[in-house]
Amino acid sequence: MEIAAQAYGQLDPEVRETVDRLIKFHPEYAKWTANLPDENKAQIAFMRASTWADDIKNDPEYTRDNVDEPTAGRNIGYADHLIHDYWHHIDIPFSPDGTEVTPPDVPNALTQIEALSTTLASDASDDLKSYDVVWLVHLVGDLHQPLHATTRFTDGLDDDRGGNAETVQPTSGPAVTLHAYWDGLLGDGLPPTQAISVAEDLPEPDPMEVAIDDPTLWVIESFTIAQNDAYTGLIGPGAGPFRLTRDYEAKALMIAQGRAALAGARLARLLNASLK
Repeated sequence: MEIAAQAYGQLDPEVRETVDRLIKFHPEYAKWTANLPDENKAQIAFMRASTWADDIKNDPEYTRDNVDEPTAGRNIGYADHLIHDYWHHIDIPFSPDGTEVTPPDVPNALTQIEALSTTLASDASDDLKSYDVVWLVHLVGDLHQPLHATTRFTDGLDDDRGGNAETVQPTSGPAVTLHAYWDGLLGDGLPPTQAISVAEDLPEPDPMEVAIDDPTLWVIESFTIAQNDAYTGLIGPGAGPFRLTRDYEAKALMIAQGRAALAGARLARLLNASLK
């Protein structure tokens, strides 16, 4: 939601009007905006939309599916009640010890950002464009979280699923998976108003980095950060638990803040270009 808050403020006025209109097609729109003042509805609906692709993982009306099914890459709008877990990441593999790796599945976050953006710029129906906006808000954010762009293979743990298979112990709080630790660096479960406040304190991204519009380069950035800064020497082979240090945590937080600010700015550029 913090990334969505960042992006919303950077949309061109006419694009923001289009986005506001498209979000109203979402079946959860009335729920998202219930009891909100009219002046807050549009931004908060956009922010709430950013988490919907995760929310459906626990919705009994949606079905978990496999990446190798014929329906895996389809883009049919809200009639689609498949969860599409594999859209949230692209598992670029690496191995520090020479363990054999496997290539990433297709479709994935990169293929879907490209496909949904293309549809958004077309003459597709408003219902479909609404669905695509909602997914893009989520996927652009996901792709800027370093552990959504890689998976590590080691002799002690073959394919760690982007840090989901090993446990880390922060300096305070309970043990979590490495992936969950990086997911939660900017907070977890904050209400929209608090997310807006946190977003306002994010650092100003480098304009030259903001101007990088190729999602393939976003993947390379996240992959490199994951290798260098998520999988440090503290994260050994095997499942852990691995104890984090304050230095690791401070650097991880700084990276997360920078990536979130960059994701928000790039998301705004993508929507501005696709819906102009």
